[in-house]
Amino acid sequence: MVCHTQMEQKHRFTYNLTGDILGGTTAMLVALPSVIAYGLMSFAPLGPVYGSMAAAGSIMGTIVFALVAPFMGGKKGLISIPSAAAAAVLSVFVAELARKGSIPVEVIPVYATILTAFAGLIQFLIGNFGGGKFIKYIPYPVIAGYLSGVAVLLLMGQIPRFLGLPKGVSLATGLLEVQHWNWESIVIGAVTITGVVLSKKFFRKFPPAVTGLFTGVIAYFLLSLHDTSLLQLKNNPVVIGEIRASASGLASVVAERWSMFHLVTLDNFITLIVPGITLALLLSITTLNTCVVLDGITYTNHDPKRELVIQGVGNFMSSLVGGIPSSGVMTATTENINSGGKTEKSTFFFGVATLLVLLFLSRFLAWMPYPALAGILIVVALKMIDLKIFSMLKNKSTILDFIVIVAVVVAAANLDLIKAAGVGIAMAIFLFLREQMGVTVIRRKLFGNQIFSKKIRVATERKVLEDKGAQTIIIELQGQLFFGTTDQLYSKLEPFYETCKFIVLDMRRIQSVDYTAANMLKKILARVKEKQSNLIFTSIPLALPTGQNVKEYFANLGLVERGCLRYFDDLDGALLWIEEEILVAEHVNTFDASKALELGELELFEGLPDNAIKTLYECVEVRTFNPNETIFKGGDKGDEIYFVRQGNVKIVLSLADGKHFHLLTIGTGGVFGEMAFIDKITRSADAISVDHTNLFVLSRDKFNQVTAVHPAVSGMVFERLALLIANRLRQSNKELKVFQES
Repeated sequence: MVCHTQMEQKHRFTYNLTGDILGGTTAMLVALPSVIAYGLMSFAPLGPVYGSMAAAGSIMGTIVFALVAPFMGGKKGLISIPSAAAAAVLSVFVAELARKGSIPVEVIPVYATILTAFAGLIQFLIGNFGGGKFIKYIPYPVIAGYLSGVAVLLLMGQIPRFLGLPKGVSLATGLLEVQHWNWESIVIGAVTITGVVLSKKFFRKFPPAVTGLFTGVIAYFLLSLHDTSLLQLKNNPVVIGEIRASASGLASVVAERWSMFHLVTLDNFITLIVPGITLALLLSITTLNTCVVLDGITYTNHDPKRELVIQGVGNFMSSLVGGIPSSGVMTATTENINSGGKTEKSTFFFGVATLLVLLFLSRFLAWMPYPALAGILIVVALKMIDLKIFSMLKNKSTILDFIVIVAVVVAAANLDLIKAAGVGIAMAIFLFLREQMGVTVIRRKLFGNQIFSKKIRVATERKVLEDKGAQTIIIELQGQLFFGTTDQLYSKLEPFYETCKFIVLDMRRIQSVDYTAANMLKKILARVKEKQSNLIFTSIPLALPTGQNVKEYFANLGLVERGCLRYFDDLDGALLWIEEEILVAEHVNTFDASKALELGELELFEGLPDNAIKTLYECVEVRTFNPNETIFKGGDKGDEIYFVRQGNVKIVLSLADGKHFHLLTIGTGGVFGEMAFIDKITRSADAISVDHTNLFVLSRDKFNQVTAVHPAVSGMVFERLALLIANRLRQSNKELKVFQES
């Protein structure tokens, strides 16, 4: 058995190792053309002299990244290489430095290296502090606009190479003046694009980029039969040129770049901040999106925090050898997985395969034609443009999203990617404000004759509260109470200052409150004072998701409980206070609190004949309870019904988590326990005395014994109980209807 297990483990190791080697090698074949192309694109503004250095740096950076990431426990199978967005940002940054002319051209690559390191550091910090979970909340229109803008810049940057325009000829001039076109470059680029497009149909086993590059190289050498100057590598503007790929040569490239580090100035270093943050966000978004897709393919889950930390370290280490920023990409990653790469070793073998190509096949890489690489990037750019965005014009609700995308694209094409990032951030804020301002902060508006406290009252009190209910307005708030939504509440309350003595703001669903909102509430308080009314806050959150203590915040701003401003822990407490205030104002004193009621004074027995009352006295007993004393608990056996002679009783449900839910309060003259009295089943809730309470207690067994002699009394009692329950159900139905319709 042990031997069999060892053989199985050995077989699995061999199988995984073979798959990882094959997956990493295949991923290298797919990625290498893009790695070289994006490296060239990054330093293109500096001219062809820096082409071979850019290609070598891009490849070396990719190798270092691939060799470092697996040892940090990254996502299995994830391949990270330079991306179009990163190359576009870096290209714009390099072009801007070259345009200013304040930095020697030979020093600009050092700034590009520092920018890569800075972006890696930002990624590391984003990941280390859990920022990965916030990146996913960047609105899609902003991302779509930015990527489409990258695609436009990519096209604008590669068309001159595709057409073979001489240096110094602008894109606009080159497009209009055909005499500047180089027909050999156009043929090579066109053949490459054709190879990429037809690859999926005729060469499915080969990656499109590899097929396209192969056909472009063949076209180049076929054209050399006509123009023998193409066979010369030195000073050949059509190919990338010789790459110093020996160990000493690569070391000298790195040493040469860092030897100029002392020429970096603090003033120019500040220019790295915005593009560095932009790069870090773009790289992080691309990587996390790739990880999400990879999760679906491999049925695993990635750790955003860990991935961003690894990406940050990888990019920082890559910068040390002159690499350009990398991120997890779908093309190479899917090729790795589909070709057998199952573990993090596949990423390592991807790096090894790339290193071997650089060391032993660099003489062949030197013959890669610029137009062929341009053709590959043109296809990439066209695929990046999401034409589905035009469907947004069909729906009024998405037209603004379309405008956001176009604005970011225009900013990228006419300004640069760094300024477009600023436009994108502004648009993201704008979209957020639009969404928040479009959602009402008023969830529900009710009046005091539509919703009542949980205290069960006698008919005379209910009648007064229903008649005077319009004096109370309850506004249930929700969402973000900030400068964009405060006017909703202020204008909504305007018609009610004259008619309402009690304005209740229920804040249990509020998620944030800003300074503008707090000042608006102070204005509402001023209007309430002017009308000698009452402003009441209920259910104020002590801790919002932001950590804000709203009650303390209000107190610090002067919204202190005094005079006409009151705070209650819940809406029921506020309604109970309001009802008592209304009853006092209307001089409704149904019962003398110092005197216990007799049976005939209870609402349930009001109007019964004297002989019936006398019969009931034979059944009942008097019990008294102290404040907060339990009368019965849910689950207790009992057949008794209780009549409140004096005091108040709270009925609560015990919940599984040890908490309680307040169902209702029974005041003087009220009845409770009627369910067990009728069905003789265990109690469904707890009954607790609120204050000193005096009760009549009627046992069903004793009642049956007495009413067996006086059956008419039994009929009267059950008829009244049925009416009591019916009235309570009607009231509940009425309130439920109000809640559903409001």
